[in-house]
Amino acid sequence: MADKLIIFDTTLRDGEQSPGASMTRDEKLRIARQLERLRVDVIEAGFAASSNGDFEAVKAIANAIKDSTICSLSRANDRDISRAAEALVGANSSRIHTFIATSALHMEKKLRMTPEQVLEQAKLAVRFARNLVADVEFSPEDGYRSDPDFLCRVIEAVIAEGATTINVPDTVGYAIPELYGNFIKSLRERVPNSDKAVWSVHCHNDLGMAVANSLAGVKIGGARQIECTINGLGERAGNCALEEVVMAIKTRRDYFDLVMGIDTSQIVAASRMVSQTTGFVVQPNKAVVGANAFAHASGIHQDGVLKARDTYEIMRAEEVGWSANKIVLGKLSGRNAFKQRLHELGVQMESEADINTAFSKFKELADRKSEIFDEDILALVSEEAVTQQHEQYGFVSLSQHSETGERPHASIVFTVEGREFTGESDGNGPVDASLKAIESHVRSGAEMVLYSVNAISGSTESQGEVTVRLQNSGRVVNGVGADPDIIVASAKAYLSALNKLQSKADRVAAQG
Repeated sequence: MADKLIIFDTTLRDGEQSPGASMTRDEKLRIARQLERLRVDVIEAGFAASSNGDFEAVKAIANAIKDSTICSLSRANDRDISRAAEALVGANSSRIHTFIATSALHMEKKLRMTPEQVLEQAKLAVRFARNLVADVEFSPEDGYRSDPDFLCRVIEAVIAEGATTINVPDTVGYAIPELYGNFIKSLRERVPNSDKAVWSVHCHNDLGMAVANSLAGVKIGGARQIECTINGLGERAGNCALEEVVMAIKTRRDYFDLVMGIDTSQIVAASRMVSQTTGFVVQPNKAVVGANAFAHASGIHQDGVLKARDTYEIMRAEEVGWSANKIVLGKLSGRNAFKQRLHELGVQMESEADINTAFSKFKELADRKSEIFDEDILALVSEEAVTQQHEQYGFVSLSQHSETGERPHASIVFTVEGREFTGESDGNGPVDASLKAIESHVRSGAEMVLYSVNAISGSTESQGEVTVRLQNSGRVVNGVGADPDIIVASAKAYLSALNKLQSKADRVAAQG
């Protein structure tokens, strides 16, 4: 029989470490529910000790998710591990993932510890965690750049203390597929008790090889868990992309001979949800989930696909959740049709009142554009979820005037803790004028480091989805806004980013 491959998703932890990608508890919970529908084996819900907000998010996910193992990251110390265990109390199946750096560079420059001190700390951490939960994962941070002899000693010791999963991360994306695969294989051969734990790979994408390295770790190295994120989200160049590694193993089952529990039809819905929640747009030519992934422009390709799809397609679009008919609803659609489409898109509303509110917003949108796409519905629901959090700033209305040869002017009405205020300003363009109108009252002092516009669907009627990234006092946040009027979408995105800047949820950076 083929071996089972465990899919460990860390979108909510390592993915969230992308600049500006931090998520609220409710956003994390919504994505976790989609990951459960995707049938991910393990969901790394966060780093419980990093902040009260992350603790509450891990706790909420542990209580809500029933079909996936819920994991919390912790540094190799009693406080972190205890906090993780406390957050995971309500989980049907829980895991503590503890880590400590093992490379000479990290031990000397970051930890300022000797190898013997690191070895002892690793043993104590796993022993302590094992007394709290049955499932403990250990990661030697920067494992790929660690001395193999020392790494073997550490891994043997933590397995003896009860570690059930050993993860060997390529923390800085330095690995090459063949070398990384052989590195994992060598460790497994040299560690006497290696058969007592599941081996895992966690690869970063700094050289664009995270997926290839992960697959090599499985095929050559014999690892049976892959750690990955939706859309490859993650700090720097990102992580191994779940959608790519899963479809590679499924499409080339003849080569890998592995089975997974993933429901691949939920991949596109997960990709859209993560993109619209974090503001990290999926590039059109992105494998599996990009808008062009199943598009054919060449006449020769089009002719071949029309005659037989497998002439140029190695996967079926429907397998990963692409819909053949993207136009789903319009202004005459009823509440039941809207509710059914939410269900098909994997959106779970908390109550009937929430559905009614979302349906009302849908009707407002349908009056403004004749064709409502899946992407429009997801953007609408994402915006509604943010609105329900009673954030400090809220959009009310906007008017702006721009004319060739004249300086654009904007007037915007917005709320600050429920009270309405009006801001006015000129600008270099209508967007600039609108955002300066907000700043004329708010005076946040934030620096805009990214402004990005993305069409949600493919027509001039499309909603524009705007991402604004702000930086202030060392904090970097993304705000996302969607509207058929791109100026309004920009204002919504700016207010969304300001709300996140107001959040007091400080985070402790962690790598794995």
